[in-house]
Amino acid sequence: MSWGAVAFLSFLIAQRLSELVIARRNTIRLLKDGAHEVGAEHYPLMVAMHSAWVLALVVFGWDQPVHPVWLALYVVLQGLRIWILMTLGRRWTTRIIVTDTPLVNSGPFRLMPHPNYTLVVAEIIVAPMVLGLWWVALVFTVLNALMLRHRIRIEDGALRP
Repeated sequence: MSWGAVAFLSFLIAQRLSELVIARRNTIRLLKDGAHEVGAEHYPLMVAMHSAWVLALVVFGWDQPVHPVWLALYVVLQGLRIWILMTLGRRWTTRIIVTDTPLVNSGPFRLMPHPNYTLVVAEIIVAPMVLGLWWVALVFTVLNALMLRHRIRIEDGALRP
């Protein structure tokens, strides 16, 4: 057993679960305030893909050594995550929720069109590499690219008619 890997995986799982709690709370509030969801049909598949990614990390990575350079890059990515979450505030969710308010165009959103998806793409590559699981990074990068291709098309269509 690698205690470094167990600590990394524990952090990653706790982070993902806490994000689901935040996203659910924000989604409920947004819907209650008159927003509506689009693209809900693909959401279960997206959750399944991300769950399979975490499961692959746990099953194949719990006893692997932690690679410090990849871990440092992962830590840097968490700074981007915090910036995104703070910028969106109560509008951050894992679903595509459309409100009648203007799009956020501050923080990382002034620098790139989809900073949260950029972060997720990077994490799907970097987290497995922390544990030396290059093939997990490769497989889930391809699956995530297919998912994001569909999801961004739906989101852009809903937010920029």
